[in-house]
Amino acid sequence: MKTDLQILVRTFPRSFASRPGLLAASGLLAVLCACTGEAPPPEGGEEEAAAAPTNRIDIPSTVRRNLGIEFASVEPRIVERTMRVPGRFELLPTARREYRAPLDGRIELLVDQFEVVEAGTPLYRLEGSGWRDLGERIAATRARLESMGPVRQAHGVHERSLADKVELWRERLAQLDRLREAGGGSGAATTEARATLNATQAELAEVMEKDAELQATERVLAAELRALEAERAFLRRAAACGEGVADDASGLVVCASAAGVVEALAATPGSHVEEGGPVLSVVQPDRLRLRGRVLQGDLDRLRDGLPARIVAATADEDATFAPVEATIALDLAADPDRRTIDVIATPTSAAAWAKAGLAASLEIVLDGGREELAIPERAVLRDGVVPVVFRRDPRDPDRAIRLEADLGRSDGRFIEILSGVAAGDEVVVAGNYQLMLAMSGSMPKGGHFHADGTFHAEDH
Repeated sequence: MKTDLQILVRTFPRSFASRPGLLAASGLLAVLCACTGEAPPPEGGEEEAAAAPTNRIDIPSTVRRNLGIEFASVEPRIVERTMRVPGRFELLPTARREYRAPLDGRIELLVDQFEVVEAGTPLYRLEGSGWRDLGERIAATRARLESMGPVRQAHGVHERSLADKVELWRERLAQLDRLREAGGGSGAATTEARATLNATQAELAEVMEKDAELQATERVLAAELRALEAERAFLRRAAACGEGVADDASGLVVCASAAGVVEALAATPGSHVEEGGPVLSVVQPDRLRLRGRVLQGDLDRLRDGLPARIVAATADEDATFAPVEATIALDLAADPDRRTIDVIATPTSAAAWAKAGLAASLEIVLDGGREELAIPERAVLRDGVVPVVFRRDPRDPDRAIRLEADLGRSDGRFIEILSGVAAGDEVVVAGNYQLMLAMSGSMPKGGHFHADGTFHAEDH
């Protein structure tokens, strides 16, 4: 029947081209279609039949990669009562450790600047007379102390012999006294015996005095040896090298007492350093805090211990810089000239991206705030006067849904979204401008992207 209709149309005379002729032809065509049961073709042809309007657009992995599409999660945040303060990271006062020469000597550096060291890593070697003198003094004092034993032993023998001699002369004198009482004996012998006894007792007293001096000297030498050995032990402990690194009589190896990075070298290799002179410094770069500055008029809203988050300055463009939780403390003194006061935020955990001197923002959560669902500001675009957000389809990760955003308050980085999303949903934060261009207009149109990033508004 379709072929007959085509023949009929081709055989119409040219007079049918007038308006009455067209009306007659239309009526005839309707009658023929009614007889055959077929519907007339739609006006405008098949190529004008378009799909129903939709707010969805395909974004397969190749398109996401070519357009640089990135997502951010919808999360509960306190937006209304959040104060944003610019600041910069600084090292904690205890993050830097200086290494100084414990004795005079020549320095041989064993590390380079900016070298990462672990606890126990050798830093430098100190060679000089100070360390040698200490060892020699210890050896001399130990030798003197060890020699005191034989000397005191000889004095002990001498003292015992004198004591025996004194005892013998006492007995001799007692015998002479008994003989004299019996009417015999000689007075001269008694006098001589008494003189000898007195001389022997005096000699014994001198020997005992000398032994006491030797004992005192021994104790002094023992104390000196303990002090010298304690000094050397202290220097070795301060060197922090443990048992794995040995020292000798000519030099002392100093090691790192904690892990860190060699910050500065105060001495050059081979230079002579006085006792207590600086050699190098090591810092722990992950021990940081953030210092910001607020106006004195904000003091009524701030207090020590408020929760906060430290956010990288480039966090809006790079989501790899994860925020860090922190607590704040107000500085002890304000600046009367600028009418400001510093706010110091101490992170609860280390951030791999944080460096000393790096700029960042401090988001302080004030008292009285409540959580609302929020998205990054850069997820919101303007299609004319209408705010637009692209949400990733929770059922199909390769498709995005265009939403007219119902927005609330903003803290400059995040903005409340009051409807259309749920916690955990993902919104497009990079590449959303291309999506908006592809679907801009009074009514969103369905379509898809090719792998090269070009958009096609019709389904294949």
